[in-house]
Amino acid sequence: MDMGRTRTTTAPGTTTVDTATTWRLRIRMDDSPGTLARVTIRLADLGCNILGLQVMPVPGGVVDELVIRPATGLARAELVEALAAEGAECAGVTDADVHELVDPSAAALAAAGRAVDDPAKLADVLREVLAADVVTLVPSNEANPARTEGGHRRVFPAGPDGALVARRSWAPFVQLEITRAQSMLGLLTAVRTNLSGPAVVTCGDGAMVVLRPGLPTDTDAVFALHTRCSMSTMFHRYHTGMRTVPRRWLHRLLMPPRGLSLLGVAGREVVALGQLIPSANGGAPEVSLLVEDGWQRQGLGTALLGRLAELGAAAGHRELVAVCLPGQDAVRRAAERAGLRVPAPDAREALLRIEIP
Repeated sequence: MDMGRTRTTTAPGTTTVDTATTWRLRIRMDDSPGTLARVTIRLADLGCNILGLQVMPVPGGVVDELVIRPATGLARAELVEALAAEGAECAGVTDADVHELVDPSAAALAAAGRAVDDPAKLADVLREVLAADVVTLVPSNEANPARTEGGHRRVFPAGPDGALVARRSWAPFVQLEITRAQSMLGLLTAVRTNLSGPAVVTCGDGAMVVLRPGLPTDTDAVFALHTRCSMSTMFHRYHTGMRTVPRRWLHRLLMPPRGLSLLGVAGREVVALGQLIPSANGGAPEVSLLVEDGWQRQGLGTALLGRLAELGAAAGHRELVAVCLPGQDAVRRAAERAGLRVPAPDAREALLRIEIP
């Protein structure tokens, strides 16, 4: 894996002598008995020490990846020529280090763990797993997955609106690597999905409330929540003097576009509603809270906002915003109690910015 070192790629035919102590080779050969043995014997004749080997099936043969320590003064062109004499095509040579010797499956699992801890590093983690030169996060409508550049470019979905574009100049991606990367991304998606599952919180008065995602079947319960809220609570949430919400709003409250809703459920009643809505321009997502009057000041808003921050962090966000009128500080207090950081608000805008540690 590329651990931050600069990769030096040399095309076959170049005669420069390398000073790197370790190389990584991709060798394409026929999958027939004795081929690999001839290659390893030739490498030994050249004074190369094989430190690691991985065999990757591809259509029409195999690609062997070797990590070697070359003899002092050995030129890459000389190595490529020797391999060709044994019927092996050298698809790429690049610098390597001792981290290349880690078992690929173990390395992918370790990388997945790092991505769980810090979703913002997903592109860097995928770059390591693929030994890619660069991995870039782009909007999905700009990814152009059909453009493969002879196997040197690959696109992976990243959420509903994004894609990760991986590029590698020194050797094409093979299916085994692509499958490994897809499996890691699938695991991370499963972890995020599980995070949005039900959770139980204990309020200040000892009452137990379940936090779970909102569903279209919750429309009647959410409508009832609004009818039980006071005019003051409704004003602080919607910044208008309405007594309740029109029923045509309910589906959008429960299933916001590209976002999600989180309900606080006590028994059969919905007593709190939170939303996490991604920005259309790629900025920080917006959060909103509505807690029934009788359940306020019991820690439910804090628990709801903390859970929304976890879901936002799992999606790779490091900041949330909330629309607050001057003098409103309930969301700020809930954020601070949830362990989130709230910088001083900008007097020129009605947005409260909430940083996720």
